[in-house]
Amino acid sequence: MSDLEAPLRPKRKKNVMDFLVQFRWIVVIFVVLPLSFLYYFSVYLGDVRSECKSFKQRQKEHDENVKKVVKRLKERNASKDGLVCTARKPWVAVGMRNVDYKRARHFEVDLSSFRNVLDIDKKRMIARVEPLVNMGQITRVTVPMNLALAVVAELDDLTVGGLINGYGIEGSSHLYGLFSDTVVSYEIILADGQVVRATKDNEYSDLFYAIPWSQGTLGLLVSAEIKLIPIKEYMKLTYKPVVGNLKEIAQAYIDSFSPRDGDQDNPAKVPDFVETMVYTPTEAVCMTGRYASKEEAKQKGNVINNVGWWFKTWFYQHAQTALKRGEFVEYIPTREYYHRHTRCLYWEGKLILPFGDQWWFRILFGWIMPPKVSLLKATQGEYVRNYYHENHVIQDMLVPLYKVGDALEWVHREMEVYPLWLCPHRLYRLPLKTMVYPEPGFELHRRQGDTPYAQMYTDVGVYYAPGPILRGEVFDGAEAVRKMESWLIENHGFQPQYAVSELTEKNFWRMFDGGLYEHCRRKYRAIGTFMSVYYKSKKGRKTEKEVQDAEQETAELETPEVDEPAD
Repeated sequence: MSDLEAPLRPKRKKNVMDFLVQFRWIVVIFVVLPLSFLYYFSVYLGDVRSECKSFKQRQKEHDENVKKVVKRLKERNASKDGLVCTARKPWVAVGMRNVDYKRARHFEVDLSSFRNVLDIDKKRMIARVEPLVNMGQITRVTVPMNLALAVVAELDDLTVGGLINGYGIEGSSHLYGLFSDTVVSYEIILADGQVVRATKDNEYSDLFYAIPWSQGTLGLLVSAEIKLIPIKEYMKLTYKPVVGNLKEIAQAYIDSFSPRDGDQDNPAKVPDFVETMVYTPTEAVCMTGRYASKEEAKQKGNVINNVGWWFKTWFYQHAQTALKRGEFVEYIPTREYYHRHTRCLYWEGKLILPFGDQWWFRILFGWIMPPKVSLLKATQGEYVRNYYHENHVIQDMLVPLYKVGDALEWVHREMEVYPLWLCPHRLYRLPLKTMVYPEPGFELHRRQGDTPYAQMYTDVGVYYAPGPILRGEVFDGAEAVRKMESWLIENHGFQPQYAVSELTEKNFWRMFDGGLYEHCRRKYRAIGTFMSVYYKSKKGRKTEKEVQDAEQETAELETPEVDEPAD
């Protein structure tokens, strides 16, 4: 058996849960989709009302809401009221991680009013926004101005707060880094109710660098200033098919955006947007995009594809046609390109609605797609949720670019999930060592894609039912995730914590660096007020006693138990 061949597995016996999941589309069609449409429409009306207000009025409301949060925090009795958490319901979050920590007694703070775009400063090229502003909302405001956030995460529902405190990436991250790397300042309410503005060069610079990946456990984020870039009306997108083994696919992906001469900062050689979709162990399509003006897009002979229309072929299936058509180029309206994966939730929509990609469904019902992820979670129940964790994979593996071929082979061997999503991002060498950081000495190797100030990483997005499950074979999802996490630790990779994690506390701090985070936890008095990031990400239920014991143990430690990854 070759290294890439999947091991033989015994057949799996089906049970009641298999049939419930198989026919879950009935609940999705008759319950989730109508409610999703009503929810999206109500949110849209709220956004329109907000946009009708002047920036001055929005700022006044923001200041009033901040005072309410400060007042609420100061009402807390630390000995009686438990740890602070937001009042958002557990099922509302877009991530797959179970928000079971809210089962314990907590002191809830309502942040639901923080959903406004506070200012668009064209002179400074800064957008000042509140944490519940989502990507659909911000692009509706900025794109008509020919402006956009430097990194616009693909799904409409993803919020600024989640992308900052957690993880956010897009096809422009090979130029600008992760979403948090584009933030200029944070407005944070600390544990004692103090409101501070953290930037990379003021007195709160340590807090500025510690906020990303902290999952809101250092303070309450109430606004952020984020970098804007100039854009054009269209994205000129080139689809290039690749046929070969996984190592050859990986090299073609690297070559699509990384000049072999090392000239990574040359805009003439590096596209504005990059992504690759791997459809089988031997087939992939590399996509590169450059902003284009309306005049260029509408020149005779150019093809314009409005992918945002509800009846259009799902984007990943449209891209797959390059395997038969060969290389081709088309122009996509920029905002529609940003949200190209929203309607079909990448390719997860195929599992949620097996016939959702059919032409008749798209024409008749495509306008109410997609189902809202939080409503899918709210209607699945704990048993269905556990079933998905055992029989489904929704994970991202962040690995050094030069190891992407190894990562693809590992996923094929252990999970056999297709399609796979590849998206590169810079991991910057910063003044302080943050939770995620490049390999020590990376700049000495001068590898393809790297620069002296940043190592190029790639996100390997693994979202779908594994091959063994589709064939009716035995597959242990939890064990597969544990193996993935071990592989990432060994290869200086990282696992975004929106997904379900099997990491033990020791392995969590082997994967992530806890030095700066724990320093800020102590300095800004977060210990005893906010739950630690590991415990918040930990799988399973948290009782009140578990929460208290974990916080007490943390408070008594001078430093966390950290095993440094080997150089």
